[in-house]
Amino acid sequence: LLPRRSSRRPSFLRCGRRPRTTLQSQSLLVVAMMLTGMPSRVEAAPITHTQRPIVTGTSVVGLRYKGGVMMAADTLASYGSLAMFKDIVRITKAGSYTLIGGSGEMSDYHYVMQLVDDITRDNLNCDDGFEHAPTEIYRYLRAVMYNRRSKLDPLWNELVVAGFKDEPFLGVVDLRGTAYADDVVATGFGAHLAMPILRNKWRPDLEEGEARALLEDCLRVLFYRDCRASDKIVLSKATAEGTLISDPYKIESDWSFQSFKTPKADDDGDGGW
Repeated sequence: LLPRRSSRRPSFLRCGRRPRTTLQSQSLLVVAMMLTGMPSRVEAAPITHTQRPIVTGTSVVGLRYKGGVMMAADTLASYGSLAMFKDIVRITKAGSYTLIGGSGEMSDYHYVMQLVDDITRDNLNCDDGFEHAPTEIYRYLRAVMYNRRSKLDPLWNELVVAGFKDEPFLGVVDLRGTAYADDVVATGFGAHLAMPILRNKWRPDLEEGEARALLEDCLRVLFYRDCRASDKIVLSKATAEGTLISDPYKIESDWSFQSFKTPKADDDGDGGW
């Protein structure tokens, strides 16, 4: 009879290292990938879908005048290049003293307003008569935008904060958390097309009617030159009496200018761009 084969390992195998478990092998693989800079499957993928604005609003324009602060924006929210939502009000009240206007991604703007509404609700729940000043809302939004920017997941907005508590205030916060206050501000294409008009015509003693006419002129030029702009606008103001947002209305426009009629580049077409 043949001798029975032993089930025990040979001595030269028993003296060697034990085979690694699956968990040990995976741990060593992850460490090796980290040391060599190779991507690991256990690492969470970065969020990227929030870095592509989908439904966007264009310029917001604001200025300080003799009795307070005034801000204006159109009511168009574009889906890419499609003028899809034509009745979106992009200026919102935040308490009794503050107005917030938003350019950029509309869902991010609504999220920001939810954060501000939470602050307003907390103030109401305390029932002690306290409300945050426009400058405090402005600093809070600066911190929110910078925090999200630092996480590489920015809120894709430029926010205009206007208000009146003891004195008028007007400031801008962008998606990087950069913030500044000024007498005249504009976001989006308005920073290129409306700011020259504001700087040429603004003065500290503007009356309310003059301020309104100046903002309408700015939005009219933006309607002519910005293909994401509309002629349907909303005006708002903050004074010592409180804040007010107008109903949407259409501004007058004139397309009879010779530059709109003359064919471009010697083209015998319809005069279009």
